Amino acid sequence: MALSMEEQRILTQIEVRLSEDDPRLAGRLARLGTPRGRRARVITATAIAAVVVLAAVGAAIAAALLQ
Repeated sequence: MALSMEEQRILTQIEVRLSEDDPRLAGRLARLGTPRGRRARVITATAIAAVVVLAAVGAAIAAALLQ
């Protein structure tokens, strides 16, 4: 759904004010939709999943050795 000219103008004003008030937050929000931002989230999620799997395998091995 496309924004009207008035809605686009208001959105632009909000973006400009955010950039002026908190440039760090504005930069972080801008990166959320970029391929680089998505790639970083995918890499992070994959790393977390790998740690969880390794922990589960380690726990299973430890349980088998303790029996």
